[in-house]
Amino acid sequence: MRLSEITNYLESIAPLNYQEDYDNSGLIVGDPNMEVRAALVALDCVEKIVDEAISTGCNLIITHHPIVFKGLKKLNGKNYVERVVLKAIKNNVALYAIHTNLDSVHTGVNARICETLGLSGIKVLSPKSGLLKKLVTFCPQAQAEQLRSALFYAGAGNIGNYSEASFNAEGFGTFKANENANPFVGEKGAQHHESELRIEVVFPVQAERKILLALFENHPYEEVAYDIYKLENKHQQVGSGMLGWLEYDMEAYDFLHMVKDRMQAKVVRYTSVLPKRIKKVAVCGGSGSFLLKEAIAAGADAFITADFKYHEFFDAEEKIMIADIGHFETEQFTSNLLVEIIQKKFTNFAIRLTEQNTNPINYLF
Repeated sequence: MRLSEITNYLESIAPLNYQEDYDNSGLIVGDPNMEVRAALVALDCVEKIVDEAISTGCNLIITHHPIVFKGLKKLNGKNYVERVVLKAIKNNVALYAIHTNLDSVHTGVNARICETLGLSGIKVLSPKSGLLKKLVTFCPQAQAEQLRSALFYAGAGNIGNYSEASFNAEGFGTFKANENANPFVGEKGAQHHESELRIEVVFPVQAERKILLALFENHPYEEVAYDIYKLENKHQQVGSGMLGWLEYDMEAYDFLHMVKDRMQAKVVRYTSVLPKRIKKVAVCGGSGSFLLKEAIAAGADAFITADFKYHEFFDAEEKIMIADIGHFETEQFTSNLLVEIIQKKFTNFAIRLTEQNTNPINYLF
């Protein structure tokens, strides 16, 4: 199949506009029209991953972390980033990364952590704003159902666990067609009153083009009246970190041992054990110290993440227990998640999970 078929599907699950500003998710090396024989999935794209792809006949590598994170000014192989890119190009291997956009979706990296820890009632810890818009249009009542259905099919009207959500209000519109018009109703040169419905639907910003195409193709009027508003509402299913509840509250040390075991962590760095049991838990795959205030404000008893600096541990201020289990450890199940996502859509596509451990950190016990 074509590379674009796979990348378009992945971006329908985790749209690129959900990634953080500093990130570089998406197709890094490769032609979208190239034929893909097989794909290798890994957390990191390092030289041994490219070698594994070549040796196993995979001409696509899908990783969580992008190999090119900052701008490249030269390609002469002086560091591992340049060597990986050069080797991939030389061997016609495409490189694709799905990073903070997969972190941000409610079925992504953090959901997999919650699943591994047995958390229920999960929700996004810090939802993002600026990802939603509202369409308002006015349509004759007889054609309103067809128009609504088209807008829903294009991706409008999804709010949390609900779909086909809209607001409709009755009213009437006025217009007068000039001699060059071809009015759907009314007469040229005469003001016309038409019973209409005001239809309002919310949609994700990345669907705007599809929404407008659906509007223009299914609205009966020659000139379509509509408004698009930017919403400040936070998208409750897109954002950073997640929050969930254990089935039973636990003593702090029992909880830490459970986390270490289930997350296959070699080491757990944690703050003072507080005189309360653990029930509500915040998580963030990768570097999550920026979410500490949100975790405290949400009333979490513990926060599972990675990459806390020494002085940042003090910021817990005995309001929450921080458990830093390591960057690789929080995200190591992401590769399995990606394989499952792709196999669900492309059941006959050859996809391999890497046999390499790309964690650059070793531990001395």
